[in-house]
Amino acid sequence: MTLPHHLDPVRPGGIPTLRHAGFLGALLLAALLVNAFRIQVVEARSYDDNPANRRSTIVRYEKPRGDILVGRERVTGSRDTGEQLRYERTYRDGPLYAPVTGFASQTYGTTFLEHARDPLLSGTDPLLTPFALWNDFIRRVPPGGDVITTLDGAAQRAAFSGLGGRTGAVAAVEPSTGRILALVSTPSYDPALLSGNAPSNERSWARLNADPSKPMLNRAIRQTYPPGSTFKVVTAAAALDAGVITDLDAATRSPAPYTLPGTTTRLTNEGDGCQDAPLRAAFAWSCNTVFAKLGVDVGVTRMAATAEAFGFNEGGLRVPFSVARSTFDTSVDKAQLALSSIGQYNTRATPLQMAMVAATVANGGLLREPYLVERTTNNDGDPVGTPLSHPARQVMQPSTASRVRELMENVVTEGTGANAAVRGATVGGKTGTAQHGLGNSGTPYAWFVSWAQADHATEPKVAVAVVVEDASAVRGEITGGGVAAPIAKAVMEAALHTRGKP
Repeated sequence: MTLPHHLDPVRPGGIPTLRHAGFLGALLLAALLVNAFRIQVVEARSYDDNPANRRSTIVRYEKPRGDILVGRERVTGSRDTGEQLRYERTYRDGPLYAPVTGFASQTYGTTFLEHARDPLLSGTDPLLTPFALWNDFIRRVPPGGDVITTLDGAAQRAAFSGLGGRTGAVAAVEPSTGRILALVSTPSYDPALLSGNAPSNERSWARLNADPSKPMLNRAIRQTYPPGSTFKVVTAAAALDAGVITDLDAATRSPAPYTLPGTTTRLTNEGDGCQDAPLRAAFAWSCNTVFAKLGVDVGVTRMAATAEAFGFNEGGLRVPFSVARSTFDTSVDKAQLALSSIGQYNTRATPLQMAMVAATVANGGLLREPYLVERTTNNDGDPVGTPLSHPARQVMQPSTASRVRELMENVVTEGTGANAAVRGATVGGKTGTAQHGLGNSGTPYAWFVSWAQADHATEPKVAVAVVVEDASAVRGEITGGGVAAPIAKAVMEAALHTRGKP
């Protein structure tokens, strides 16, 4: 039988052949696959970031989050809520470690270590899987990894307990490495209050943000204060390095009171005996007149260079979250330079910065950049990534560091820092009481910076900076030696005698 011409599959104008139909089907299938690849891989980020898409949020919380550890102890965890956003962050000793962990909230995002290491903790870091592109395609998230911190749990607890209910902060570092051993800010808060998405979490958020004591402010790294007399460590280093002072026990030709250059303002001291005082005595008894004149004699260029070598005016420090910039004003006249050199005027520092100053002196003038993360691992405990290198720089001559160490030791053995003495260790320190505001009417800050080396050790183990705010106390009672030094002592004792248990 012969088909009509218009139905003949082999004639032009007839029904397409099976070969043509198969080719067309394959072409359509390829187009679908390309489109699926475009949507699921190429444009996945734009869909993930679309506020209307909750899928990525659901996936983020469908597995437990990785943990943050202090020593071998996990200070974070995850709780199965049974809700659509299944796992919620939990915290052990939340207020104690809040300045380090920050919070991980289903509503308000992440802060501090929870933020800086979020890809690893949440399981989205490509280093957690050798098949990152395939996991992106199938939308699979591997288990979160863990972050092991440098913290010494005993030192952290000593700092928190020492501050008690007062407003202030403590930072402690290991001079030879830069490892942060303690980072405390008070008043604090429990990050678990913000973990979920219930109305109670919203109420906690509103209350914490409205609290005038600012419990979520990390004063150890995000608040700068006038460092007061603790800055005299920097001024002493600058004077010795510049050769302005060559003999610690020679008279300094410093009048008391000291008239600030170009003004009629007279700078005085809290006690007597500061006129022409040698550097050793002036440091031990914190003579403002001697150090103000020293700063002027050294000059703004050398003073600024020394301060900046310690880390002042340097932005971008991360530990791994950002640290506020400490400042030493370089656009000053001689009167302003005199005040800057005793930690007043526009000189401001974070507690971590002042811990770095003490650590540098203890470490022979070599500054090790501080860091908080010892290592990171995957869910099986295997290392993830390459440990970061932590650069060092020579801030002052080793001979200068040795002499400043000697000055700081005298403060504890013979001067205003006797409350920081630790049995079985050599301790160096410097007190400070920073008064500020119009007519010095602002909140006085009690400072103490120090370092400690056990008698049997070959190098210092810990350097500490403590600042305490206390507007309610009698002004004469706000002293670094009386308020801040005992806290530093407790932290140093904990760091010297701990066995690594939190």
